[in-house]
Amino acid sequence: MLRVGLTGGLATGKSFVGETLARLGCYWIQADQLGHEVLAPGGEAYDGAVAEFGRGILKADGSVDRPKLAREVFGRADRLAALNRLVHPPVIRRQEELLREFEAREPDGIAVVEAAILVETGSHARFDRLIVTHCDEETQIERALRREGATREAILARLSRQAPLEEKLKEADFVVDTSGGKEDTALQVKRIYETLRSIAS
Repeated sequence: MLRVGLTGGLATGKSFVGETLARLGCYWIQADQLGHEVLAPGGEAYDGAVAEFGRGILKADGSVDRPKLAREVFGRADRLAALNRLVHPPVIRRQEELLREFEAREPDGIAVVEAAILVETGSHARFDRLIVTHCDEETQIERALRREGATREAILARLSRQAPLEEKLKEADFVVDTSGGKEDTALQVKRIYETLRSIAS
């Protein structure tokens, strides 16, 4: 099985690229989705998050209010590090479990793990190949502002916490420029998939 990491800056089209690879036949795992799961009631990081950040981060039904939790760590490196220490280990364990299950089913398959901070955490070293999505910063900001509840200040803060795209691009085996339309991006992804397929076979 070929393990492929998929990363890039905020709002650079990672999920569209992951979705396209999934349509082409790859097994697609989204680290963000696993992050939601480990913070859900009964999840591995739930009790630790409540102990660390207090019951003020919870909604009335007991689930974590993610925007409130985001405000707790906003601009505070120590608090963000505390959250990452709780969330990242169980997310990686879940990833590895899913990858093992997929490999047992499809030894010649291609598994793609999409995560925003693969390079920052050094996790990109766990993969056989790395795909990095990129576009210019103004396009990133413009796209991110379309998301519900987004503010320019919060977006700029998130961008400042991520490694510069130049650093991520240095680690890339494949680069997808998402500045153009979706059709152009999909064509680039199809070419990358064909190369990955030849490596995995």
